[in-house]
Amino acid sequence: MAMDSCDTPDLLSWLTTLGDMVRLRTLRLLNLQELSVGELASILQLPQSTVSRHLKILSDNNWIVKRSAGTASLYRMSEQSIDAAALELWNTVKQSLGQTPSLLQDDARMSEVIANRHTDSKAFFGQIAGEWDSLRHQLFGDAFTCQALVSLINPDWIVADLGCGLGNVSKYLAPVVKKVIAIDREPAMLDAARKSLAGFDNIDFQQGDITKLPIKDQQVDAAIVFLVTVYLENPADAIKEVARILRPGGMVLIVDLVSHDRETYRHTMGHQHLGFNEKHLQDWQAQSGLIDLRYSRLRPDTTSKGPSLFAATMRK
Repeated sequence: MAMDSCDTPDLLSWLTTLGDMVRLRTLRLLNLQELSVGELASILQLPQSTVSRHLKILSDNNWIVKRSAGTASLYRMSEQSIDAAALELWNTVKQSLGQTPSLLQDDARMSEVIANRHTDSKAFFGQIAGEWDSLRHQLFGDAFTCQALVSLINPDWIVADLGCGLGNVSKYLAPVVKKVIAIDREPAMLDAARKSLAGFDNIDFQQGDITKLPIKDQQVDAAIVFLVTVYLENPADAIKEVARILRPGGMVLIVDLVSHDRETYRHTMGHQHLGFNEKHLQDWQAQSGLIDLRYSRLRPDTTSKGPSLFAATMRK
């Protein structure tokens, strides 16, 4: 960009505005989609007050425009109203951002926010549509959907819940399968799980490491590995061990974090890895000898604070 000396204050203002990653993420989203403060807060996983503060800075410096829609305010980036030199600077910065895990998760959460936007209730599902979720929750709670779906599992199965923790997965499996083998390396976790699941007589609690399971070869029909692999130094070794205990045709379900860039998780949560992408799962499959990999990103819960999750299945 060719800048006269008189343009220097403007350039410094633009650089200051764009010198914050939250504002860059916000501007990138508003360049793609018109969004409200609440929607941005859900996508960025930040308090609305923080988002509002950054929106004010962007607005004061003419990077975004606002319009009212009923009681809501919607924001967007209007390239037509931005100084040509500022727009050139933005395009340069935008290209340099690339496709980081954080930005990819922004995109995923934005897609979910857009999909969840309320349509006119009368046009959608009659007058009750806007109230249906609340009514359904009041009448039946939230747990019944998961409880009903697991009834699709073969009732003769023996299922291993590996890294069972407090037994959150086992409590759904136990009512619908022949037996659950719940394994965790931490005695305190197993003790707590035993107490909370004391009403079930078909859960076998065992202490053990996922890389050296206390189960004989080909003993289980399915294995569940929920939020475990990020804690392992070498997840591929664990999946090879899981393959060993599966019967022919048996399946493993892995749920864990999608690749992200929250480095603090290594220190605050003891994670060995910052999530995984499909290529990682392909490598695990190749090393374990399992087949039929299916990898899919789960729809993000816009009220949650953590990174997105994936679900992957492989078969023996």
